[in-house]
Amino acid sequence: MVYIILVAGLVFGVPIAVAIMAALLYFMAMGDLPYHIRIVASEMFKGMNSYPLLAIPLFVLAGELMNESGITRRIIAFANALVGGMRGGLAQVNIWASVIFAGLSGSAVADTSALGRVFIPEMERHGYSRAYAAALTAASSVIGPIIPPSIPVIIYALIVSGVSVPALFLAGIVPGLLLAGFLSVYVAFSISPGQISDAPELSGPNRRAALLGGLLPLLMPVFVVGSILLGVVTPTEAASFAVAYALIVGLFVYRKIKPAALPRIFSEAMRDSAVILIIISVVAAGNWLLTYNRVPNMLTDWVIGSVDSKTAFLFAVIILFLFVGLFLEGIAAMLVLVPILHPIAVSMGVDPVHFGIIVIFNLMIGLITPPMGLCLFVAEGIAGVGMARLSRAIMPFFVVEVVVLLILTFVPDIVTFLPRLLGY
Repeated sequence: MVYIILVAGLVFGVPIAVAIMAALLYFMAMGDLPYHIRIVASEMFKGMNSYPLLAIPLFVLAGELMNESGITRRIIAFANALVGGMRGGLAQVNIWASVIFAGLSGSAVADTSALGRVFIPEMERHGYSRAYAAALTAASSVIGPIIPPSIPVIIYALIVSGVSVPALFLAGIVPGLLLAGFLSVYVAFSISPGQISDAPELSGPNRRAALLGGLLPLLMPVFVVGSILLGVVTPTEAASFAVAYALIVGLFVYRKIKPAALPRIFSEAMRDSAVILIIISVVAAGNWLLTYNRVPNMLTDWVIGSVDSKTAFLFAVIILFLFVGLFLEGIAAMLVLVPILHPIAVSMGVDPVHFGIIVIFNLMIGLITPPMGLCLFVAEGIAGVGMARLSRAIMPFFVVEVVVLLILTFVPDIVTFLPRLLGY
């Protein structure tokens, strides 16, 4: 009955945290109530009682500060100086601005929100359909959590003991760039030259100014990721550095952040972080309930007895996560499924770092799949084109991303060679 309540809640669109809590409440009511209340409360607290989790609200806050400081505009200008002269220049700038922004926020939703407000109206003004602009913005934002720093990577490393954050950070760099390259090629071939009127290419002085203006924002991911890889700081300490960097740049260098705006920025970051942390806490209690009922053991035994090869297992994982991504938010799906599937993957001979990137990439694609894709909702809220029209426009980009996912899954060296090269 517990699982029926959980599935029914998800089918009827109840938020994942509320659906799991309803199932847990039923479990508590059906047994030794005082004992189960203590156990569930303890597991929820243990799920949040982790020092590395502090990196999540800090990275969220850093993203809010960067949006407010005008860094987003400078990143767009920098990307325009690099790729604005290519075919479909403005669309190309959209993609590669997401690559640069990925090194700052680590969040696909933040990427869609920050870049969408600029690109969607600007692309429409230059002849792109509003739905196409919104779909491209949402699709390219998937790069955000793949290229480091990345909030999902930090959460994955917390779920799976023995997989290091630096190794996962390094493993995400090439897949993120590969996805950007595939999207860029698709855009170049899908746009008719007479269909659009991109802005003229920047002149020499303007190009130099745009490139110089982007240097200061670009230094932040270099310092953050570099300090983690060198072992100087932990991911949590690096996240606090990112906050300090964004705050100093916004207040004293660009002077775009007003002190009066800080309470609003901090409260918005607290709200967004609370949503993630509540999900983490209730899923931790839900995972305890699954373990208590030996569900992971039964599923592991069934998979090992039914799936006879690593290739078949990886295909099954892709299909499962793409399906789950239709209904569950990526972090929630990761917290529920990874503790079950990771041991099976290891027993099948899958590299743990490779499997982590497959899972994260898979679930990030879920952010652009209807009906529950968060990035779709954000893009539609900005574009106002209707979910049906936006869902049709996103499908070619979805296919491109699935092709990249298949390449990464079955050519593991693309993912693992950089961590191995640097000794992880």
